[in-house]
Amino acid sequence: MGLQVYNYLTREKEPFETLEEGRVGIYVCGPTVYDHAHLGHAKLYVAMDVVVRYLRYLGYKVRYVQNITDVGHLLDTGEDRIMKGARRERIEPMELVETYMRSYFADMDALGVVRPNIAPRASAHVPEQIEMVKTLIEKGYAYETDDGDVYFSVEKFPEYGKLSNRKIDELEAGARVAVREEKRHPADFALWKHAESEHILRWPSPWGWGYPGWHAECTAMATKYLGETFDIHGGGLENIFPHNECEIAQSEALTGKQFARYWILVGSLTVDGVKMSKSLGNFLTLKDALKLYSPEAIRYFALSGHYRSPLDFSRDAMLAAERGIERLHNTVRMLRMRMKQAVPAGTADLSHVTDLMSIGNEFVEAMNDDFNTPQALAALFDFAREVNTLLDSNQPLSVGTLAAIDGLFRELGGQVLGIIPDDLTQDVGGELVDGLMEIVLKVRQRYRETKDWDRADLLRERLSKLGITVEDRSEGPVWRLTK
Repeated sequence: MGLQVYNYLTREKEPFETLEEGRVGIYVCGPTVYDHAHLGHAKLYVAMDVVVRYLRYLGYKVRYVQNITDVGHLLDTGEDRIMKGARRERIEPMELVETYMRSYFADMDALGVVRPNIAPRASAHVPEQIEMVKTLIEKGYAYETDDGDVYFSVEKFPEYGKLSNRKIDELEAGARVAVREEKRHPADFALWKHAESEHILRWPSPWGWGYPGWHAECTAMATKYLGETFDIHGGGLENIFPHNECEIAQSEALTGKQFARYWILVGSLTVDGVKMSKSLGNFLTLKDALKLYSPEAIRYFALSGHYRSPLDFSRDAMLAAERGIERLHNTVRMLRMRMKQAVPAGTADLSHVTDLMSIGNEFVEAMNDDFNTPQALAALFDFAREVNTLLDSNQPLSVGTLAAIDGLFRELGGQVLGIIPDDLTQDVGGELVDGLMEIVLKVRQRYRETKDWDRADLLRERLSKLGITVEDRSEGPVWRLTK
């Protein structure tokens, strides 16, 4: 079975087929950079990161576009989030943007989230948005008010609501769409807002000085870099209405073509069943989270639930993730230590190794089923248990066999899920520890050869107290860290 993707546009799993063979265009709504990112952002962007990683693992050439919203994202009160943040910190709006954009990317880098190919800023694409609004007015889909605002007329677009399954007649005034007297319909949304002279974030336009609406930004940037129709639009499920719905309406009214073919939307992170958000104050910033937990544990936690489902945060859940990651890492550490100690001429039970590799197929089957990371993680941990059994056996293992197993860990746990670092052995001291242990084991081997069992056992016991287990095997002693 090839890759199957749940498409929120159809509410069905569908075979994934690209517009252009071998290439994928994906747009993901990025953050509004007015404060530090929190764990809720980690759930969203780690999930989308794994989608991109897996598509590349399958051999697709992916162009990943994730925008930065630095103007136009309004609160329910009509106030721009960037302006409010700038007043809070008594700095210029663009200073606020630079500070928290850098903070956001630093947090994503720490989590191992691969940077997008293009990270456009809304403020840098105002000319494109103005042209888009002009065209929508000319086509009769938008109208200007006496104050210099421009609204999209949802009644002119019969398919409005097809993503969120909402009907225009059922939309209540004020339901996540700001009500203004100048609107022709309560659900009409702003494409352009007029700005008073004291408003810093403003640009000249045919309708006077103002700034673009939040929804207009994503259409302008997505179509500029991916074309009028592209493969995947990703983001948070909470933005399905009104943001994503408005994107579709204005984009398809503008071009007459389908906007995005597949909508992949991620469920929220919750705390006691309530969405984690800054407005509720129930959030933990990523910077604080990274002081408490490893990056891999945060990724593991974010991937432990299906991306479409909500995931509830608790300290117990994070500690369980930390323990799970440590078990997995210890297996990989032991494997890589054995690779350094193995003899090239060693052999192994090839049928057993083949069975191990078959677990890799289970991983791929899980990921092909709408990026089912909980099942993929289960397959990876099954693989780790089998590897532990093999390493604990008395079979002499060749470097080639061990390297093949390590290669699967690097592909599935590293390349796809991002929870197994390539330089994992450095966590235990790298070459220094390896060199010291080589000396210690040679000393202990000399004790054994001279039948000085007391000293050999004492050395082994002392190492055990330090958290180092020594095992005597037919091909020679091996060691591993135990925690």
